[in-house]
Amino acid sequence: AWSIERPPGDTAGCTFCHTSPEERCSTCHQRHQFNPAVARKSEQCKTCHWGKDHRDWEAYDISIHGTVYQVNKWDPTQFDMSKKLADADYVGPTCQYCHMRGGHHNVQRLSTVYTSMGMSNADRGAPLWKEKRDTWVSVCDDCHSPRFARENLQAMDEACKDAGLKYTETFKVAENLMLDGMGEPMPKDLAPDWSGQHIWSLKIGAYHEGDKYGGKQGESGEFRMSNCSDIERVCFESVGYWMTYIFKGMAHGSWNDATYCDGSFGMDRWLVKAKAASEQARRFTALEKKAGINWVPAEFWRKGDYLDQLSGMKIVKEFPGKTIFDLCPEPGWLDT
Repeated sequence: AWSIERPPGDTAGCTFCHTSPEERCSTCHQRHQFNPAVARKSEQCKTCHWGKDHRDWEAYDISIHGTVYQVNKWDPTQFDMSKKLADADYVGPTCQYCHMRGGHHNVQRLSTVYTSMGMSNADRGAPLWKEKRDTWVSVCDDCHSPRFARENLQAMDEACKDAGLKYTETFKVAENLMLDGMGEPMPKDLAPDWSGQHIWSLKIGAYHEGDKYGGKQGESGEFRMSNCSDIERVCFESVGYWMTYIFKGMAHGSWNDATYCDGSFGMDRWLVKAKAASEQARRFTALEKKAGINWVPAEFWRKGDYLDQLSGMKIVKEFPGKTIFDLCPEPGWLDT
């Protein structure tokens, strides 16, 4: 949502991958060659699977597996790309070896990319996830012992739990500020979000219930990247970026990436940043109250040339009183 609300020029990096390339053979096999040996190289995944929201390539590239691949990929005795994946005997795993094991094309079958595995405070030992986790371990068993694989899966679990504590606390700081009426600016003072609503952007998940967060019972807010308070943006980046680094880093054996760079150390910084923003807002509010100042957010939060290009503003202007959910109520409408 935080991408599709924006003008097309802003989201080239999204649309060039999340459109027809997802359904084309030539995206991986290359149109002018269509050589399976080319499609078996890890770099083929790099075009799309990198960056802040999905740090797959970086996590793999600087992991021990990625290093083994980079220093040996020129040697056909170590990486014979002419062989089918089912027959491959690599000195280390490629992206394709793990995620397309045996040569199947359902990449998600051998993947941990679903929210509860990496970016939610979920019970990862629940029966719901057992088959997925056992499959994950079975891939590592090709080269490692089952014990080694399960220990690394447990390490990822622990890292995600620790990260979950940080983002929960970050959200709580923002929530308390909003409930005390000190968020700046408040949802009503902003241009509408991508859906045409004026609901607190963090009114998601546990905050669905209750009108104190804006909106009706059960209505959800929408993460914002632009035109929101600094503390809300900090919360978004803490989960959408830094927790992704931790999750992806641990999943790919890139432990330094999960800790340093913008992994767990990054979440530490953003938690402190949220606390500092909250303290500053509370101090300003106390000073304004003592001085008798009635602060009103500036108009640039509600109006502006750039804001006019966002989907929420277009909906409000062209369909007064409606949201995107009123305009597109059919199941599956987001797909089209």
